[in-house]
Amino acid sequence: MPAAPDFPPAPDQVPLRRALISVSDKTGLIEAARALDALGVELVSTGGTRKAIADAGIPVKDVADLTGFPEMMDGRVKTLHPIVHGGLLGVRDAPEHAKAMADHGIGGIDLLYVNLYPFEATVAGGADFATAIENIDIGGPAMIRSAAKNHAYVCVCTDPADIAEVIEALKDDGATPLSLRKTLAARAYARTAGYDAAISAWFAAELGETFPARKSIAGSLRQTMRYGENPHQAAAFYTFPNPRTGVATAQQIQGKELSYNNIADTDAAYELVAEFTEPTCAIIKHANPCGLATGANLSEAYERALACDPVSAFGGIIACNRPLDAAAAKLMVETFTEVVIAPGADEGARAVFAGKKNLRLLITGALPDPHAAGEVFRSVAGGFLVQSRDTANLKAADLKVVTKRAPSDAEIADMLFAFTTAKHVKSNAIVFAKGGQTLGIGAGQMNRKDSARIAAIRAADFGLDLTGSACASEAFFPFADGLIQAAEAGATAIIQPGGSIRDEEVIAAADERGLAMVFTGTRVFRH
Repeated sequence: MPAAPDFPPAPDQVPLRRALISVSDKTGLIEAARALDALGVELVSTGGTRKAIADAGIPVKDVADLTGFPEMMDGRVKTLHPIVHGGLLGVRDAPEHAKAMADHGIGGIDLLYVNLYPFEATVAGGADFATAIENIDIGGPAMIRSAAKNHAYVCVCTDPADIAEVIEALKDDGATPLSLRKTLAARAYARTAGYDAAISAWFAAELGETFPARKSIAGSLRQTMRYGENPHQAAAFYTFPNPRTGVATAQQIQGKELSYNNIADTDAAYELVAEFTEPTCAIIKHANPCGLATGANLSEAYERALACDPVSAFGGIIACNRPLDAAAAKLMVETFTEVVIAPGADEGARAVFAGKKNLRLLITGALPDPHAAGEVFRSVAGGFLVQSRDTANLKAADLKVVTKRAPSDAEIADMLFAFTTAKHVKSNAIVFAKGGQTLGIGAGQMNRKDSARIAAIRAADFGLDLTGSACASEAFFPFADGLIQAAEAGATAIIQPGGSIRDEEVIAAADERGLAMVFTGTRVFRH
């Protein structure tokens, strides 16, 4: 490990005399270049960036004029040169560095403005392997890291917002403060880390490595929050590059700032309704559905979902898989609701919600793909867990009838609806459903019998008849007691994964009661 050299203390204010600019995203480039030129900053640039600045009539040197070498190898080599990196890394007040710079004709570079080749966007666009490789920036990250290391003397910018901050600071006396240079350096290292994380994740996927030896996660800050799950916890919301449609891509139309719990619950709600093709509404409380239903329209779907548990719906989250209309919105505002999320909302719906100024209305423009590949992360002490998303998508043909009585077509439809819902209920989960409507939901209990009992109690409390309903268990019944509880509540069809050492006992209990039962062979635990 190199020992720390005896450098002089970093100065607070550093004059900015020369800037090297090389950007792929040229948003705001000309305005920034013009502002720097007006402040007396010498501009040096490369390739297309230099041409854009020159075409705007702004004085700019080619980096080749500094290095004495032209761009070569299809642009792969242009800034990887001692003249460039010496200008970025040289400690101006260190005698040996100053002498080396003078001996080799290295001029200091006080500002580096680089945004990288658009690797993430290229990959997201479905580019082939060779194109993706060519969009891996080499010189850019190298210069960014050099400039960030020497933040005592150099400003490093990787985003239009960064350069705007620098220009604002320069307006006072043509210098930048150390506090700003440190902040920009931290951002720069985060950017290169995120860039490398995207490349390593893509490369691992190309090689078929589901779980590579090293795993990096990178996100961009979307929102800081007043607090997390509880007021004594700090929290923030980060988004991945090219995020899946959902809360991360939603536009907030109105309402208070989203909280940590709001975002977690809204994500759970929207992922659930995306599973269904008919007009569907879900009402979520503490990440568990307290009602889900389909209908001829959103108004009917919402009313049927609300009927499942109108008490728990108070202060909940509503998700819809269709654009909102005024009729549905009028029904929704009758109950206090934290968030409503949908693909869209017409003017009538927006006008209705506007009357509830604290209600948060989120519009996404589309639904998430419930079957798209992806990863789920969970932190543990000293590390994190990673698993693939649960993309289970059962069809009638996947079901195995294990009882003497086979289910009717209506019962099969009810079982699939209930099992899909159970996939989104915290384990242990039991869901009663009939006719595209949840009638009772039991979530998060330590045994399956209690979940069945709670689901039946809630149905009774709200006057919902479970007779002839389908009952879904997201994991196998380890004993017959849970199935018996469901049968006594009125269920006539049972759907469960199967796989218990007591399957035969459970099947026998179903046959004794004339139930139809199917095994899915797929467990959908959610912890």
